[in-house]
Amino acid sequence: MRIISGIHKGRRIQAPKNLPVRPTTDMSKEALFNILRHRKHIPGIKVLELFAGSGNMSYEFGSRGASSILAVDQHKPCLDFIKKQQAL
Repeated sequence: MRIISGIHKGRRIQAPKNLPVRPTTDMSKEALFNILRHRKHIPGIKVLELFAGSGNMSYEFGSRGASSILAVDQHKPCLDFIKKQQAL
């Protein structure tokens, strides 16, 4: 995974193989953020990421200036991974 835009643009994040996740592809993220950019000013928004998995979308929103992000997942190892990445 990599962050495609914002202050952390280009940063790569490697999810452990034992996580049952399929991170959102760069092309899908780019398409989503192109739509959002024309409808909503991202810096300062609050984000709720359900079924967060690796936290890929949370990292992207954070890099683009979201003021608050809440990632939710029922798989504890996924949440532990997200918390670990948040500290970096």
